[in-house]
Amino acid sequence: MLKTDLCGVELKNPVIAASGTFGFGREFEPYLDLNEIGGISTKGLTYNSKQGNTGQRIHETPAGIMNSIGLQNPSVKSFIETELDFMKQYSAEIIVNLGGNNIDDYINGAKLLEETDINIIELNISCPNVKEGGMAFGIKCESAYYVVKEIKNVSSKKIMVKLSPNADDLVRVATECERAGADALSLVNTFNALAIDIYKRKAVFDNITAGLSGPCIKPIALRMVRDVYKAVSIPVVGMGGIMDYKDAIEFIMAGATAIQVGTANFINPLVMPEIANGIENFMIENNIKNLEEIRGII
Repeated sequence: MLKTDLCGVELKNPVIAASGTFGFGREFEPYLDLNEIGGISTKGLTYNSKQGNTGQRIHETPAGIMNSIGLQNPSVKSFIETELDFMKQYSAEIIVNLGGNNIDDYINGAKLLEETDINIIELNISCPNVKEGGMAFGIKCESAYYVVKEIKNVSSKKIMVKLSPNADDLVRVATECERAGADALSLVNTFNALAIDIYKRKAVFDNITAGLSGPCIKPIALRMVRDVYKAVSIPVVGMGGIMDYKDAIEFIMAGATAIQVGTANFINPLVMPEIANGIENFMIENNIKNLEEIRGII
């Protein structure tokens, strides 16, 4: 009933752990059966390891959290050597989130992943392009098209592009990614936001701004998912403040083929199997035989 085709890759259900909120699954293994979820999007990986940002990295806000992790990660090579076999023990689809600070980083990372049997790369184009003054690849249509095209030239994997809600024109960026050969899109990444410590009289984060996620962004993320779904012909994976099965169904009705759960994992480690079970119960109670019946109906 819940089986989901994501650009030719079958998931047992449409519930995927969002990148950066689930590590590689190890920390959550004591709390839930990783076989119960449809997929895991790995911690964001780069060709070279990164230490991440200095200072405070997490800050709670009303109905959400802000993070300034800075893509701390062990590198693509280290992931392949130390984490991939662990993840392959489970039936959850492995989706490798790949980032980079320049096009060579992306290409070299993709080439390393080409030597593995993973099926899907989630291309994180919210990374700063250091050669272009630090503006994220996904902000402008031209740079988004360029990085997707370059990765498609060197990779045989399915390429799912993770879109930033901070783009100048999100729908145009989405259509340019599709034109460059993207097999799927995932959205939204975090919103750029600011928190201030009034007693220290300075920003909470060393980087001043940080990424906002959680239920506070859901109505905007939902609208963006629908906008993009209406504009492209490739699958869309929706995320942004999904806390329970009702939220997940909203995203599916807005057009999402599958959904990703992030912030909610920090509150309830069992939330993803609960969401999958909730979707199934909703389908039974409402005589829905297949999610295609309700996908994109809004």
